[in-house]
Amino acid sequence: MYFTHACRAATALTLLATTAAYADTITIATVNNGDMIRMQGLTDDFTVKTGHEVEWVTLEENVLRQRVTQDIATKGGQFDIMTIGMYEAPIWGANGWLVPLDDLSAEYNADDILPAMRNGLSHDGTMYAAPFYGESSMVFYRTDLMEQAGLEMPEAPTWEFIREAALAMTDKENEIYGACLRGKAGWGDNMAFITSMANSFGARWFDEDWQPQFDSAEWQEALTFYLELMEEAGPPGASGNSFNENLTLFNQGKCGMWIDATVAASKLTDPSESVVADKVGFALAPNKDGVDKRGNWLWAWALAVPAGTQNEGAAKAFIEWATSNQYIELVASKEGWANVPPGARVSLYENEEYSKIPFADMTLKSILSADPNNPTVEPVPYTGVQFAAIPEFAGIAGQVGQEFAAAVAGQQSAEAALEKAQAITAEEMEAAGY
Repeated sequence: MYFTHACRAATALTLLATTAAYADTITIATVNNGDMIRMQGLTDDFTVKTGHEVEWVTLEENVLRQRVTQDIATKGGQFDIMTIGMYEAPIWGANGWLVPLDDLSAEYNADDILPAMRNGLSHDGTMYAAPFYGESSMVFYRTDLMEQAGLEMPEAPTWEFIREAALAMTDKENEIYGACLRGKAGWGDNMAFITSMANSFGARWFDEDWQPQFDSAEWQEALTFYLELMEEAGPPGASGNSFNENLTLFNQGKCGMWIDATVAASKLTDPSESVVADKVGFALAPNKDGVDKRGNWLWAWALAVPAGTQNEGAAKAFIEWATSNQYIELVASKEGWANVPPGARVSLYENEEYSKIPFADMTLKSILSADPNNPTVEPVPYTGVQFAAIPEFAGIAGQVGQEFAAAVAGQQSAEAALEKAQAITAEEMEAAGY
């Protein structure tokens, strides 16, 4: 039973308030996604309860990753809290770069965090970042355009169906594009989508001996399919589009389908933000016909405390506030259940009010269907669905992402992009000692 009892909330407030006598100003680096913007608008609630002030550094996704990685690696000390994800948390935790979050209060109820999120943010059983929200990826589609095309979206579509539907929906003269997909270069941008998609074609980054696999037939088929779909049914300038750009296009009524983070659902169904809010359907990320692996990722945007901060107590207090059930209830009371941070807590999906939200069930199904321990059809030596959880991955995938973005922009073929990806990855892995 999801709890809203006043006594438990009051107890949590009392625990937070004990830090008020030691008020600090903490600096938080975060991404410019809607849920984080909303959190900033509610920060006064935290300050009133604890006395701590908050300064925000809000950055675009790629820039955030660069800034926090540089700061943590050089012990720059710019931030008391960093917004990171499942790639960084276990690696940085193992390096001793993050403060363990194993001493949060009983009222915080860390056991309520979805196991998929908790495990992905932990190293050796210790959680090093708390999920603000969790996500997978799924298909968002225009129900009206699907009906006009004479098609019906399955709950679990294939890539072959996606292509058929995308072509049927596309009307470039009227600026409607059947497939809005990430094209912007970055290990967490285009490579998150393309890697997840490649998994579902039977491709993998490395074999069991850490040999790059971009010269495989599976990668050739996956990347060719992606590029052709983008050319035939994608919007112009797609090589510059990531989450926020495609969100805007869909909300403007310019996308027939968009495959991206499940967290987008609340924005797409909000009439104040989307002109097609009442015409949005949801489906699982696709698989290739005959391949038993879906093209969805697993991710959490999470809050972590860098080791060496002078404000550890205040930072942990903020994390307890921002990732708690009480925060979820605060958002629900002000902006409705559809706008609460999703995908992080078991109790949210046991809440009768939240279960009425049209995308809640598909979000949970998508999260539970992603398996970071078995992300591909063939065995691999790494964990992670849309990334390989090794320190070298971010740098390698950043370079590979540039080559794939160039292919989307029409500057080179799939064959050329894959040949360069193979060479880049082989050279970097050899240099790293693999």
